[in-house]
Amino acid sequence: MQGRRRIIMGLIGVLVFLLVCFLAGLGVLVWAETHPAPVSDRSAAIVVLGAQVYPDGSLSPQLELRMEAALAEYHRLPRPIICCGGQGEKEPLPEGDAMRQWLIEKGVPQVLVVSETASTNTVQNLQNARQFLAEDENCITVITSDYHLPRALRMARDTGYEADGVGSPCKPEYWLKNHLREVFAWGKYLLYKAGLVDYQ
Repeated sequence: MQGRRRIIMGLIGVLVFLLVCFLAGLGVLVWAETHPAPVSDRSAAIVVLGAQVYPDGSLSPQLELRMEAALAEYHRLPRPIICCGGQGEKEPLPEGDAMRQWLIEKGVPQVLVVSETASTNTVQNLQNARQFLAEDENCITVITSDYHLPRALRMARDTGYEADGVGSPCKPEYWLKNHLREVFAWGKYLLYKAGLVDYQ
């Protein structure tokens, strides 16, 4: 009986510890996304990370918010825009192509917008974007959702970029779900950096 009680208390202790770690991670994430570093005027390109495209070819609300942030940043300081994102199972075209088309329709010159369509995750987005930069261009501005920005910037710097970024807002009704999922995504990325898992 005493041994069983110890096991139960031990499990409760582990669960409490994990909950504290999770809440601490959530707090750090919220602080990081609300205190971004200023965007450098030395940025050579804007790199926009993809999100869902609907079956009718329209951008999901999350992706449209990212594109609006990218367009605002372009107007602040015109420079090339790299739209990153492959084609999902139910998407009629690659995310990068849909994003490029949206920007051109908003008046960005075609010559300044390219689409990267082979990637399936953020690490690949950033790795594949490099092909569109000159050898001496290493400073980029990453555009993604606010909750995703801290991890995206860490990935960009781990990939060798000098990176800053702009986060677009997420809809209030999705705030909790997106942030909870992002805490777990940070855990997966740290395991990937330690060589313990593949990043898929």
